[in-house]
Amino acid sequence: QVQLVESGGGLVQAGGSLRLSCAASNINPMAWYRQAPGKQRELVARITSSGVTSYADSVKGRFTISRDNAKNTLYLQMNSLKPEDTAVYYCNGDRLGYSYWGQGTQVSVSS
Repeated sequence: QVQLVESGGGLVQAGGSLRLSCAASNINPMAWYRQAPGKQRELVARITSSGVTSYADSVKGRFTISRDNAKNTLYLQMNSLKPEDTAVYYCNGDRLGYSYWGQGTQVSVSS
């Protein structure tokens, strides 16, 4: 059974930091997305199987994606958070042509 379980969200003041985790079972998690109220889900960061990372322009220099292969866990370190980073953050991975999502974790940044 494929599982992606996110954790680490919460309420933080602008300028603060949070670290999101995505524990995966039977799938390799590869990306973080987010969805703000009334907006489409957007890609935040991605990491390839060889460790190459890419980021949305809005988070470059502030967010860092990483993966612990031994634990099969994906991370997103978020620094210098802004109110516009407020969203539900989702972990994503593909397996056998299908895309899987976690349940999401809420990140709220107050000004």
